[in-house]
Amino acid sequence: MEGIMIFQINNLWQILGWFMVFAGLIIMNEIGRRTKVGGMVVFVVIPAILTVYFILIHAGLLGGASNPTMEYMDGWFHYAKLYAADIGCIGFMMIKYKWGLGKEKWFKWWPWLIVAINIMIANFSDLESAMAAFKITGNFSGAWWASSEGVFIYGGWWNVVNALAGLINIFCMTGCIHLYSSKDKNTSDMLWPDMTVWFIVAYDIWNFEYTYINLPTHSWYCGVALLLAPTFANALWNKGAWIQNRANTLAIWCMWAQIVPLFQLKGNFAAVLPAVYGGAKAKGVTTMNLYNKAIALYQSGNGKTEAAGKAIHDLGIVADPKVMGFVAMLALAANVICISVIIKRAIANGHNPYSHEVFKGTKDYEEALQRAERA
Repeated sequence: MEGIMIFQINNLWQILGWFMVFAGLIIMNEIGRRTKVGGMVVFVVIPAILTVYFILIHAGLLGGASNPTMEYMDGWFHYAKLYAADIGCIGFMMIKYKWGLGKEKWFKWWPWLIVAINIMIANFSDLESAMAAFKITGNFSGAWWASSEGVFIYGGWWNVVNALAGLINIFCMTGCIHLYSSKDKNTSDMLWPDMTVWFIVAYDIWNFEYTYINLPTHSWYCGVALLLAPTFANALWNKGAWIQNRANTLAIWCMWAQIVPLFQLKGNFAAVLPAVYGGAKAKGVTTMNLYNKAIALYQSGNGKTEAAGKAIHDLGIVADPKVMGFVAMLALAANVICISVIIKRAIANGHNPYSHEVFKGTKDYEEALQRAERA
């Protein structure tokens, strides 16, 4: 059983924490999407306040270097994801409410572009991890290194495979300019009918693998709860608005994680460690133990050296990359299948799959289109 374990759950508090995050993301998404006021507060006002907060921290105020945000979440990736996701949310609001540039036909390429940028940010992070391992071992068989976020990452060939899956995933977004506003009273959603279950499954597997191998001490929340929240909403009551749900929940999570980083690092709700930290549960190693060791190593300038592997070994942890390798191959397979279906349907229809809809006539597409406001 140990060989197929994905996460090392220690107690019921961690499961409760997962459900709290899952429910919180769904509730905040509903607040942000249902009205203009809600959207402006969640995706404009709060991020603006946080921006001032981040600037003050970096200026040495509000605790400066000892502020939890500065101490635990000051890596480039976290800021990049927060603002890339939030800019996406604002652009989606402009399209669904037909504000400013949102009225322009060319601006309908914005969702594809911002999602592609987010995926490429993750792909570069994947390749950074693979190259860190290569620097240590001279190959991609696997090696530990410590990141600027205080995370021990076991980089290897799975990162390269997942980056390839992510690259393919960008081209699995079809019917890119065929976007609609929902026809309910509040125009709650930006709908992308051609973004069906084919893309959603391929994306979710790829992104889960990304968080699992590059943000392993966070993946219990940002790799499971954060991915399932928008998928759950899309499946049950918000058909066609998956990408809006995804951007909204991602921005919300990034804001929360940036200002309350200790939620997932220590205490009852500390994120569950994945299987790659083999033996961590038996040795009583916690998420915070790993953070303290990793950040000290990074700050000493030895994060991308053999010292990382020694530090992990001293904790009694043995790398177990089986799940990482399996899911990386699964992500690649899912995206290859998805792009193959798209190519087949595009050829059959005789249309460019990016400027025309590919999945017209399928159940997912038609259910989403029924919710659309038509000219």
